[in-house]
Amino acid sequence: MALNFDVSGIVSSAYVHIPFCRRRCFYCDFPVSVVGDRLRGETSGTISQYVEVLCQEIAMTPTLGQPLKTIFFGGGTPSLLSIEQLQRILAELEKRFGIAPGAEISLEMDPGTFDLEHIAGYGSVGVNRVSLGVQAFDEELLQVAGRSHSVEDIFAAVELIHQVEIPEFSLDLISGLPHQSLDRWQDSLEKAVAILPTHISIYDLTIEPGTAFGRYYKPGDSPMPTDEATVKMYQMGQQVLTSAGYEHYEISNYAQPGHQCQHNRVYWQNRPYYGFGMGAASYLEGKRFTRPRKTKEYYQWVQAGGVIDCDVTPPNEVLLETLMLGLRLAEGVSLATLGEEKVEKICRYLRSHFDKGWVEVAEGRLRLSDPQGFLFSNVVLAELFSKLG
Repeated sequence: MALNFDVSGIVSSAYVHIPFCRRRCFYCDFPVSVVGDRLRGETSGTISQYVEVLCQEIAMTPTLGQPLKTIFFGGGTPSLLSIEQLQRILAELEKRFGIAPGAEISLEMDPGTFDLEHIAGYGSVGVNRVSLGVQAFDEELLQVAGRSHSVEDIFAAVELIHQVEIPEFSLDLISGLPHQSLDRWQDSLEKAVAILPTHISIYDLTIEPGTAFGRYYKPGDSPMPTDEATVKMYQMGQQVLTSAGYEHYEISNYAQPGHQCQHNRVYWQNRPYYGFGMGAASYLEGKRFTRPRKTKEYYQWVQAGGVIDCDVTPPNEVLLETLMLGLRLAEGVSLATLGEEKVEKICRYLRSHFDKGWVEVAEGRLRLSDPQGFLFSNVVLAELFSKLG
């Protein structure tokens, strides 16, 4: 039975990368460009130039279905854009692809990078979902992580978000930071819940080569939390947030009912999407492509016509990607999309994990249990990759 993956159908989502930051966080491996301690994007010719090149890329991209139903501005720190710059990008997306009424338009923001005028302006040009990069409610941990904001900045930013009544408000936290104890982690969780965001993301720290943390620390070595401690942090996050009424709908994400991030679901369901900007990835017509990660090379790529030169992802890789991404979701992967022969093999390969209670089949879907299956997702996926790869 043939696989039933749709990798070339209508594309209705776009990711836009805004690479500018006031400083690079010590854990960050994303393509960013440090512009210093400027509050607003209109003061920087560097940002203005980038916006123009970005809009050139959008304008020359072939349309593969419209209108856009989700748009996500990530970074970097998109809240360093001026209202006019953000409006310019949205206008180019509207002109090229169309934007559906009620489309989810998300903007990542950092505390201390916006005021009431600017967040109200973002809302006036279409932003209806804010993702606030909090990371910790702890002054020492913020400094350890190289963040450019304070705890006071966090609460000031939250007050502004509530004041302008942005419909969707997500908040990011990081677990497993150096010097982070279980008590400190619980304090951050409780403060996050008290703020009443509609969505909370918890990311377990990964030490990436080439980052400041990659030079300073090794996983498991002091002052990093032990593996046992990070497991307890994950379990504590699940317990605190689900008890507060949040649905644990993806390994790292929790939402109040009806407030899941629709854009990120596109990734987890392995659906196609546009990508724009330095280092941005796209998945179009079965091809995964990542743009140059350096500013100069990205500009040259756009000036040369923005050619996407890569092969279509082979069916077996599409299967593995679909499992890797889809098993991150609480609902898992529909067996009907996999084909009978593949389902039989997958279930046979995962038999020991079924016996441990990490994997289950329910309502025609293959899924990981919560929290144990999620905790051991890397082990489950490694088994699938070794047998199906």
